[in-house]
Amino acid sequence: MQLKLIGSIVAGCAMAAAGVDSSALRKAVTMRAMRAHQAALQSIADANGGTRASGTRGFDASASYVKGQLETAGYAVIQMPFKFRSFRESSPSELQQVSSTATTYSKGIHFDTMQYSGAGNITALLQNAGGIVIPPAPAPSSASGCDPADFAGFVAGRIALIQRGSCTFAVKAANAKAAGASAAIIFNEGNPGRTGVFIGTLGGPVDIPVLSARFELGAALAALSRRSMHLKTDTTSEIRWTSNLMAQTAGGRPDRVVVVGAHLDSVAEGPGIHDNGSGSAAILEIALQMKALGIQPRNKVRFMWFGAEEQGLLGSQHYVASLTKRQTHNIALNLNFDMIASPNYVRFVYDGDGSATPQAGPNGSAAIEKVFLKYFARKGLATKPTAFDGRSDYGPFIDAGIPAGGLFTGAEGRKTAAEAATYGGTAGVAYDSCYHRACDTYANNNRQGFGQMADAAADAVLQFAMTTSAVKGTSRAADAAVANVDSERLMYKGSHLQR
Repeated sequence: MQLKLIGSIVAGCAMAAAGVDSSALRKAVTMRAMRAHQAALQSIADANGGTRASGTRGFDASASYVKGQLETAGYAVIQMPFKFRSFRESSPSELQQVSSTATTYSKGIHFDTMQYSGAGNITALLQNAGGIVIPPAPAPSSASGCDPADFAGFVAGRIALIQRGSCTFAVKAANAKAAGASAAIIFNEGNPGRTGVFIGTLGGPVDIPVLSARFELGAALAALSRRSMHLKTDTTSEIRWTSNLMAQTAGGRPDRVVVVGAHLDSVAEGPGIHDNGSGSAAILEIALQMKALGIQPRNKVRFMWFGAEEQGLLGSQHYVASLTKRQTHNIALNLNFDMIASPNYVRFVYDGDGSATPQAGPNGSAAIEKVFLKYFARKGLATKPTAFDGRSDYGPFIDAGIPAGGLFTGAEGRKTAAEAATYGGTAGVAYDSCYHRACDTYANNNRQGFGQMADAAADAVLQFAMTTSAVKGTSRAADAAVANVDSERLMYKGSHLQR
């Protein structure tokens, strides 16, 4: 029995039925098809300077590919153009210690360039900003550089050494600039998951060079009494055009829209076939197979591919900002799929209820998390919570009070020994060693992890497409949404009754 028939049975049921058996959809969303989409994106990058970054021909060709696939399947596709400020490095940044022990550091290993960093060639003494905390300490969370007072006594012309934590990178950089710093180095915090080199955004152009650094390097530099450093950045920023793509089901309640999103752009440094060709390929194939199977959703499903995520979530910000109050209210939830095939993967689920991480999502996010967790539990697959840390396109949705959830398999963080024991792979190695690098190619994906996460994504999309209960609203309503999905799953099994 095809899902079209199951959907008809559900639609005609006198009792409120939300959950359906997702096995036909999961079977239809094949690894072969998703990898074919990734291969197409790789070919596009190869033909366009090795990148699919927003504002480039590579991104435009990627959008044309996705649009063509959807239109061939029968979707009406809306392309939503918008302007944004692009950022690129014309040549690799450099960092050297030129006093004490002369040392040259490696970009991507010890440090990296912050997005929207200014250009410059600086040799100067390094001076610590206030608030630096080196773990272990009673309160390891750092607020270094968040207050102008952290730069009291700062000598103009020096390079500011600042620790990550508490406030945005933009605030830290702005305070350093106001204190007369010629450049800034922001090193990682040192807490679990915040030790390696990272790429952060300053949110907009800053006219001094700003680098990020791994914790070990920052801690070592902070401990030296007198340090002269040389750093060089070669960056440009300009206004360019890019776009979001939107395709939605013809049927379904327009006042209970399920937004299924992934970002389509890569960083300038590489083709981004994992980040985020994996999420883009998965939701594209889910959309195509929902159409092919003739699924009639109760709730409208809106598939979206966002541009300029790598520039600071600009595509999703543009979309959410464009919504009227009524349109915002009509979005029931957002499912976000960004990096779901990491070579050294862990099955991370966004912690909607905030039970294991610092921040819960808006009311209703717990219901989304539970749907993912119960799917993986039925499959006997372990999961681990991951925080709503603002690093992907769910950010503007939760800022607008829209419940959100999704999946993630890891980026630059390193797999722990406990995680390796549970999920396999290699302890002490990054989940994705090619994160934001030129080697993020077609080969940089784990098929097993990709398949498991895509199956969970397909299941969740279908459950929320068919639910009759509100996900957001009161806590009671959110709990009812999960309860209805759970109880109604008992009605379907395979192509037959039970789930």
